[in-house]
Amino acid sequence: MKRRTGQDRSITQKWKPATQAIRGGTVRSEFGETSEALFLTSGYAYDCAGDAADRFSGEQVGMTYSRLQNPTVQMLEERIALLEGAEACRSMATGMAAMTAALLCQLEAGDHLVGGRAAFGSCRWLTDTLLPKFGIETTIIDARDTQAFEDAIRPNTKVFFFETPANPTMDVVDLEAVCGIARKHGITSVVDNAFATPVLQRPLEYGADVVAYSATKMMDGQGRVLAGAVAGTAEFINNVLLPFTRNTGPTLSPFNAWVVLKGLETLDLRIRRQSENSLRVGRFLETRVPRILHPGLPSHPQHNLAMKQMEACGPIFVFEVEGGRKQAHALLDALGLIDISNNIGDSRSLMTHPSSTTHYGVSEEKRLEMGVTEGMIRINVGLEDPDDLIADLDQALRAVGL
Repeated sequence: MKRRTGQDRSITQKWKPATQAIRGGTVRSEFGETSEALFLTSGYAYDCAGDAADRFSGEQVGMTYSRLQNPTVQMLEERIALLEGAEACRSMATGMAAMTAALLCQLEAGDHLVGGRAAFGSCRWLTDTLLPKFGIETTIIDARDTQAFEDAIRPNTKVFFFETPANPTMDVVDLEAVCGIARKHGITSVVDNAFATPVLQRPLEYGADVVAYSATKMMDGQGRVLAGAVAGTAEFINNVLLPFTRNTGPTLSPFNAWVVLKGLETLDLRIRRQSENSLRVGRFLETRVPRILHPGLPSHPQHNLAMKQMEACGPIFVFEVEGGRKQAHALLDALGLIDISNNIGDSRSLMTHPSSTTHYGVSEEKRLEMGVTEGMIRINVGLEDPDDLIADLDQALRAVGL
């Protein structure tokens, strides 16, 4: 039996996600390695000048430059596309490179974008600051209100851009309804799915056109490297996104791609266990703090919608203390096990104060509009024993009078 050196998409797309996460996209060299090979090269050699010309013209299949193609990076892109149920995927150097590229590749001066109010601070900077600099109009709405999308549409509206669940307020958007509105009006929907990953939520199945990721988060999931990805149709990825990225260069390094490939092998196991741990920790905190926003708890105002769209709740949620920034910081300082960190999606439990970290660059007025208060704390629940996490939170809460 001949050793497999590549894969047939007609076969791999029929595999279950757990199998795709281990074997999807794998291409073996002549050495027959079992683990994906790491190709650390910036360029490629040709047998003759004619071959080089033919590759650049597209007449010959092959690599030309690692800003465009790299074997390790392509394996990651194929694996993410399979997991997402997408025709194609392009990886990026970071999550924000992915968000920026997914928008700028299809927008120009005179176009209009509708964006969700609750978003990562840098994503709000894109919609509020960067896009208007290029003459792109933006309207920010409460994405929980499906009708708000319809009402915000103008003749020049080209893109809906939103997160679900949103960072950090855990707003949930009705994917099927909002993406349906976009399709009806010929608008491209771009969904940031970083909090859920394709294991827990697949926006394309609800009608989304483009899905963007910070693969730094759950996909790597162990706090090692930065990465991003954009998935969608082959038409969008190859004819709309690729011309932008090939000439602007937000390229993912082969080493980082290899690390994320290794992370994907355990993504399904990690995110489901972290979701279970998150529920345990959330139920404890619900009895101790004035307010908690956890999509897995019935107390979340959009709990039913979240559980309809997601297979599990995910590891991230927020809660609030009444003493504002002072009490929030004191609570973080009292932690003994859980780390203070602005990252998420890690196998370690992490907590942060969004107003003074991830959203510090957003004005106070806009933070309040988003629902980010001075007493809000975001937690990423990791793979530790939840009883240890609860014990750490219990002593920290008692230390600040809660």
